[in-house]
Amino acid sequence: MKKKGTILTVAALSLLTLAGCGSQASSSNSSHKYAAKQELNWTESSELASSDLAQATDTLSFTVLQNTQEGLYRLNSKGTPANALATNTKVTNGGKTYTFKLRKNAKWSNGDPVTAKDFVYSWQRTLAPKTASQDAFYLYQVKNAEAVNKGKKSLSALGIKADGKYKLTVQLTKPVSYFKKLLAWPLFYPVNQNAVNKYGKKYGTSSATTVYNGPFRLTDWNGTGKTWTLAKNKTYWDKKAVHLTKINEQVTESTTTSYNLYNAKKTDETLLSGQQIKNNKNSKDFVKRLPTGSQRLDLNQKKVAAFKNANVRKAFSLAIDRSQLVNDVLQDGSVASKGFVPGGMGNNPKTGEAFNKEAYVKSGVSYDLKQAKSLLAKGLKQTGDKQLNVTLSVSDTDTNKQTAEFLQSALEKLPNVKVTIKTVPYVQLITQQNNGNYELTLAGWQSVFADPINFLDVFESDSSYNTTGWKNTEFDKLLDEAENQDGNQPATRWAKLVKAEKVLINDQGTIPLYQAAKSQLLRSNVKSIVYNGAGVPYAFKTTYIAK
Repeated sequence: MKKKGTILTVAALSLLTLAGCGSQASSSNSSHKYAAKQELNWTESSELASSDLAQATDTLSFTVLQNTQEGLYRLNSKGTPANALATNTKVTNGGKTYTFKLRKNAKWSNGDPVTAKDFVYSWQRTLAPKTASQDAFYLYQVKNAEAVNKGKKSLSALGIKADGKYKLTVQLTKPVSYFKKLLAWPLFYPVNQNAVNKYGKKYGTSSATTVYNGPFRLTDWNGTGKTWTLAKNKTYWDKKAVHLTKINEQVTESTTTSYNLYNAKKTDETLLSGQQIKNNKNSKDFVKRLPTGSQRLDLNQKKVAAFKNANVRKAFSLAIDRSQLVNDVLQDGSVASKGFVPGGMGNNPKTGEAFNKEAYVKSGVSYDLKQAKSLLAKGLKQTGDKQLNVTLSVSDTDTNKQTAEFLQSALEKLPNVKVTIKTVPYVQLITQQNNGNYELTLAGWQSVFADPINFLDVFESDSSYNTTGWKNTEFDKLLDEAENQDGNQPATRWAKLVKAEKVLINDQGTIPLYQAAKSQLLRSNVKSIVYNGAGVPYAFKTTYIAK
């Protein structure tokens, strides 16, 4: 999932860059008296792509889904699953059978009760081949899910069953230590079949063609517009915990625009970059965090044959000075990558060492222009190419445009390399990336749960997100063994994930760039925002307090 973006609310506010992973950021005002007007004005750096959980692939879409829908669990501030629609869970059969009792007072915004069959329908719909859900592979933990998704078995063979209206049974193919965390992610939420039948292919393409069972309803979104609203959902079972009545969202690709709106008191927050951060570090409204997401440069071997050559890929990586990028260009607290998997994604079960430190491959993220030129010459000789004229596709946000210009300058220091920048709206870019319609592109990945596998499986040969054409048999074997053969052996599993990361970076299957920081100004009378264990805002009781 390209999880970038964010929102704000009682349910999963995105872009609320307030605190470090697994922590709670609190306002300087300790008063608990609520302000009379509970309405926030928020900005986003990209447009909303989808309100259909089976079609969403980016962070903003998933965050909106977390605000407007609800599943069996929500993650608390420590990243631990807490009951939401589930009231009781029993795990049997050696960790392969989950039986859930569901609350009986949950309703959809169309008045229908939320029942076990809504989960069965949702999971079957996501896995149905005709749905073509890019994230369907996350459900492969469920019995027969892969066979169903590939059209080899019927939907009814899927290991999920409704035993009456409020009892749900799930059969897994193997014990999965992080399965409850997955259940807190929107892909595993229920879907109202009556709504899908009513709206057909239009379901989830606008606020009017979607129904909701979460704390908020999406309103005033036509599917392509740059404004929308999250309005308190009066049918939400726990509506008493929702204090905000409305969040007005506005897309501003430029932090200059959002900064001006903030200073004019037309918005309640703004992302910051470069000089803006330096000018506001001492402000009582300044907040900063380092989410567990990474930014990278992908080279499409299917479009540029020369990228099949490892020496060419390594040359491109060695030509990039990541420290200069984060310190002199972005200047926002972002950290140069040590690999594809960022910091905050787990620690060695025996030694406690962080994954990104243990799996660090220095040569895969270092800057050495001399060696880069040598490897490029060697690589081009092997491929028979005289020169490389490539297009770098990026979104139209300030940060991506700055990064693209830096990369263009860096890569054109290599002999016979010319880079043309192509800037497109973010929603259009992710569509192009999903279709493999690019030569070079800036891509981001945000964790769903704090485990290295959530990053590494992106580059498995059969991953729907691996559109670069890079394949490595050893890499695939290591991940397969880690997730299947060694699922109940934490130390062995960890060692294989570390080895897989090293294979990916040594072969330069992708070019890691940086772990992006989020710096922001947020009105000091907005109550604390809570982040889950993966550094993603999960929402609850976010609100205005009286000054």
